[in-house]
Amino acid sequence: MTINSLYIFDRHCVCVYYQDWHRTRRPKLASEAGLLPAVSQAVSHTAAIPPNVDGSSTAQGNRDSTMSTGVVGSNYSSPRNTLSSSTGTVVAINNDMPLPAPPLPLSQLAAAAGQTGFTSTGLAFDEEAKLVYGVVISLRNMVKKLSGRDEQFTSYRTSAYRLHLFETLSGYKFVMLTDPKTEGIRPYLRRIYEGPFLEYVVRNPLVKMDSREQGIDNDIFRAALDRMVRGLPMFA
Repeated sequence: MTINSLYIFDRHCVCVYYQDWHRTRRPKLASEAGLLPAVSQAVSHTAAIPPNVDGSSTAQGNRDSTMSTGVVGSNYSSPRNTLSSSTGTVVAINNDMPLPAPPLPLSQLAAAAGQTGFTSTGLAFDEEAKLVYGVVISLRNMVKKLSGRDEQFTSYRTSAYRLHLFETLSGYKFVMLTDPKTEGIRPYLRRIYEGPFLEYVVRNPLVKMDSREQGIDNDIFRAALDRMVRGLPMFA
């Protein structure tokens, strides 16, 4: 059994967070301006940072502007190099500490990690996220109409994967794709919501909770969620 990926959608029907683990067929980068910043560096459309004349990166040359905005690039990554993030609030920074290099494209990340079976779905991530959300809403509404308000849509299974859904009272939807043999993991999605999400996102005054501006990603939340998912019994 394996866990493939996790999407978090907010009440505005927008994907505000994405993370994957055992996914081999990845989507293309999201179209420019098609995805909110801070959702996931692995699928966000970001331009490479060009070097300056003296050989240093533009990010290094713009240190002062970076410190004023409070956002820097992150070099945190999992062994599969899929957890790179471009956000996180800076509390303090050492002037002598170099900024991390800009993240590599997905194809180069896969090559660096030795993923010879790296393939693409041929679909941009922003389009994929819309399809996932559309399927979830359609099936949820169908269940309510056929079975009444007391019944809830929690998962469905295909020959290739199983989709699990946990929805909060505030409208956030946690959607996880796993191996089709995986049993219902809605309780674990609830633990993700009650644990890292509440601790590092909802209760963090520095995280903007309006998807009209950016996603809800930060290094601490991403790392805590990664540790929790890797500790689940169905994680292979």
